Amino acid sequence: MPTPQEVWAMLQAHEGETFYTAKGLPFHYLIHGRELFVNRKNKSITISTVANALARIKAREAAGEAITGPKKIGCYGASYLYPVFLQLGIIHLPQTNDEPLQ
Repeated sequence: MPTPQEVWAMLQAHEGETFYTAKGLPFHYLIHGRELFVNRKNKSITISTVANALARIKAREAAGEAITGPKKIGCYGASYLYPVFLQLGIIHLPQTNDEPLQ
C-alpha cells in the first residue's frame, strides 16, 4: 500500500478530474496546501484524514476484510475518498466468480 505522501501526490495529479460517489453522484476536488476540497462539501479533507483512511484500510485488509464501500473505511470524507482510491488503484474490489451457468 502506498504511503500517505505517495497517495497525496496521486491526489494532486488527479485534481480537477470527475469522480463518482458510490451512489453515482459526480464530484471533483481541488487541493490547497494540505487540504482537499470537494465541490459537493463545505468542509475539507486534510492530509491527516487521508493518512487515517489509509491506516484503516490497511488494518481491515490485514484482517481479511474487503473494502467494498465507503462505510468500510469508516472515517470523515470516506464517501469521496473511496471512489477516488478505487479509481486510482489504491483499493480494489474483491473479484467475483460470476461465470455463466451451463
